[in-house]
Amino acid sequence: MRALLKLKVVPCTFLKRLNRFVALVEVEGQERRALVTNTGRLEEFMVPGRRAFCRPKSGGKTDFVLVAFEDLEGKGAIIDTRTQAKAFERALELGLVPWLRNCRIKRKEITVGKSRLDYLFECPQGEVYAEMKSAVLRGGEKGEYAMYPDCPSVRGQKHIKELIELSKAGKRAMIFFIGAMPGVEKFKPFERGDPEIARLLKEAEGAGVEIHALSISLLRDGRVVLERPGLEVEL
Repeated sequence: MRALLKLKVVPCTFLKRLNRFVALVEVEGQERRALVTNTGRLEEFMVPGRRAFCRPKSGGKTDFVLVAFEDLEGKGAIIDTRTQAKAFERALELGLVPWLRNCRIKRKEITVGKSRLDYLFECPQGEVYAEMKSAVLRGGEKGEYAMYPDCPSVRGQKHIKELIELSKAGKRAMIFFIGAMPGVEKFKPFERGDPEIARLLKEAEGAGVEIHALSISLLRDGRVVLERPGLEVEL
């Protein structure tokens, strides 16, 4: 495993989710508010009393960012989408992403049609339009799958449709998933979460959209590590 980032994290205990963006946590015996950047339901993790990891923040109505929940072997499943993005970008910079070898970020937040895609990469073979998604739902008999989404996502559907249109127009298009949990080996869509997403991903693959995944996790000391640079994708 290769370390990508080092975060200043403190142990915390999840108490409850107050709304879409704020959770109540306990830090050193005190109840504090923590920012939640992931809009998924995260019901697998957001269980009162579950041990978690928070990062101090300054300003705003929250004192911390809820970064991860303690998962397998004490490692953290990273729910913070900003940390996921920073880890991915660092892996790309270090040349550790095999399906984007020798590529760099040309622009972020690219307007395409009626959507905004996360990245425009510049690669030796040309530009790549790409969208990144957070896969923090564990599935499979042995918990070997990282899955997305855990609830219906109209926004996610729009992104995949835009990528399909780009590919049909002759552009190189890609969607990739951050399996932000320790021990996962494969990615697949969670059909019960959003059957239309599962259908659209198959359509996207048929239209030439590239579909990839990698996995990361958080160590107790705050290091974010790259576990697998390439997860097998099952549609």
